[in-house]
Amino acid sequence: MSVDSIVNSLLKEVPKAVAAGVVDMDSGMLIAVKTVDSHPQQVLDLLAAATKDLFEGDNVMTIENVFKRARGVKSDERYFREIIVTSTNLLHFFSRLKSRQSIVLTVVCRMDANLGLVVTKARDITNRETI
Repeated sequence: MSVDSIVNSLLKEVPKAVAAGVVDMDSGMLIAVKTVDSHPQQVLDLLAAATKDLFEGDNVMTIENVFKRARGVKSDERYFREIIVTSTNLLHFFSRLKSRQSIVLTVVCRMDANLGLVVTKARDITNRETI
């Protein structure tokens, strides 16, 4: 499926979604985004960098490596799969694409969205879609 189709699915299926995007963690690039409001390009550029920091910042990588060593894990599997961030008016859900860990989907919803439904619907898309 195309990244544009994934973004459209997030906006259509996740309750009260107001924005959605796809970030390629390997390149650090925002490869698709759609929002109901306009945002300065600088904000969109920072979204990819902030997502990369959340999932693969220095301290996050250190934590993952410590857990892997302690558990004897030798794989490249990533431990941090989903992150939920709440801001004053919005709920932000970030999730690695199941079929490709280097791709992170993000959906932003109004704060009054049901968190359980947001997670369930976004996970469904994260688990079924491929790029």
